[in-house]
Amino acid sequence: MTLNDQQIERFSRHIILNDVGVEGQEKIIAGKVLIIGAGGLGAPAALYLAAAGVGTIGIVDGDEVDLSNLQRQVIHFTPDIGRAKVVSAKEKMELINPDVKVITYKERVFASNIADIIKDYDFIIDGTDNFPAKFLINDACVLAGKPFSHGGILRFDGQTMTYVPGRACYRCVFQNPPPKNLVPSCAQAGVLGAVAGMLGTIQAAEALKYLIGKGELLTDRLLMFNAFRMEFRTVNFRRNADCPVCGSNPAIKELKDCEQAVCELKQK
Repeated sequence: MTLNDQQIERFSRHIILNDVGVEGQEKIIAGKVLIIGAGGLGAPAALYLAAAGVGTIGIVDGDEVDLSNLQRQVIHFTPDIGRAKVVSAKEKMELINPDVKVITYKERVFASNIADIIKDYDFIIDGTDNFPAKFLINDACVLAGKPFSHGGILRFDGQTMTYVPGRACYRCVFQNPPPKNLVPSCAQAGVLGAVAGMLGTIQAAEALKYLIGKGELLTDRLLMFNAFRMEFRTVNFRRNADCPVCGSNPAIKELKDCEQAVCELKQK
């Protein structure tokens, strides 16, 4: 691949970086990243990956834009209310970078379709907002040997980690989904809009580092932050030999859907 004059100018701030250069930018353009969820995390990730020049970006979401999304899902605008999120997202990504190839999947991921959706991508970004989807994405990526970035937000807090084959996976840290009434959703407990942007941007950076093969990924590390206090901390962990999906004797050998445990918050 040879960059043309327009691409050299567009990506000049990447190209002058010693750890990116022309070779790194060519890898980014050749890269294929899948974003599952076009919401709070997927929105900033999609914008930055398109702007960075990722050649093929898949985006998966079965929902339509509603008014409550606009406080944090920055890829959608007021006139997009009622439109499919994947269509809205694709439109903005192509406006940022007309050369990007955006593949849309107006559907949700299930055990029956996720393996086929992720198979052609180099890196997966989990931008979902529920635990069944997060565990399903982890299991599908581990079984398929696909690297992915996990992300989760609630109120003023965010957490993220990156999995690559051979390293610790999401289940090494969180073995199973939490029981009912333990963790509320963002719709129930709220989330500061900028927290979604902070975390989604970190996930985009992880994808770009993976594509160029430079820098230190968040493997075997869980990055957590609280934006209210503006405190960050990292917890190191190891691959769990007893992990049910990536351990020495895995019990999970095929994908299964699990039910979402709804938290019933009581009003005081």
